[in-house]
Amino acid sequence: MARETPPHLDDHSEGGGHESAPATVKQQRAERRAEKVAILKREQSKAKRNRKIGIAAAWSAAGIVVLVIVLVVTTTGAPKNAAAPTSVDGVQTFPNQTSQHVTGTVKYNPLPPVGGDHSVTLLNCGVYSENVPNENAVHSLEHGAVWVTYDASKVTGGQLAALRKEIPSTYAILSPFAGLPSSIVASAWGTQLDISDPADPRLAAFIAKYRGAATAPEPGSPCTGGLDGPGKVS
Repeated sequence: MARETPPHLDDHSEGGGHESAPATVKQQRAERRAEKVAILKREQSKAKRNRKIGIAAAWSAAGIVVLVIVLVVTTTGAPKNAAAPTSVDGVQTFPNQTSQHVTGTVKYNPLPPVGGDHSVTLLNCGVYSENVPNENAVHSLEHGAVWVTYDASKVTGGQLAALRKEIPSTYAILSPFAGLPSSIVASAWGTQLDISDPADPRLAAFIAKYRGAATAPEPGSPCTGGLDGPGKVS
C-alpha cells in the first residue's frame, strides 16, 4: 500500500506567499514620531505662509493709509475757489518777499504788509473787530490766507456787515487797519488791491484768485492753531 504523505510543516501558506511579521513596538513608535514630525512641519509651513501674507497685507494697508493721507492733505488742505479769474483789475504786485521767522516787530512796506519776515506764530484766520499784529497776520498770508483790512472810520454799519459777508470762513482774515490808502485793502502774499466799496466785484474776484494760491510760499498749511488776535468775532 502506498504510504500517505504527511502534511508539510513549513511556513508556506496554501497560496505559496509569506505572512508579514507584525511591527515591533519600536517601529510603531518611530512611525508615530515620523507622522508627528510631518504634521508639525506642515503646520510650521502654513504658519510661515500666513505670516508672509499678514506682513504683505499690513504693508498694503499702510500704503493705502499713506495714500489717503496724502490725498486728503493735497485735496482738502488748501481752500478751493470756484472759477477763479485769470486777472483782477487794479492789483499791485510786490515780488521777492522774504519769509524768515523773526522775533519782535518788523518794518513793512507796503502797509498793510503783503509778505516779508514774520512771527513764528500765525494769526488764526477769522473776523476781528480790532487791529491784529502784522507779524502774525503775515505768517497766515504765507499759508495762503487773504487779509482784508478796512478803515473803521469809513466802513461801518451796513457796509461793515456787507464786508463781513464777503469773507470766507477759512483762509481769510478781516480786521480794521489804521492809515489805509483807501476804505478797504485786500492783501495776499505779494499782491494787494485798494477798493472803496465792499460791493465792488473785484473784492470777491481777488479772494477767489489769491486765496490758497500757489503764489504763497506754503499754500494749504494751517490757518488755525496759532494766535487769536484782539477782538475776534468769528
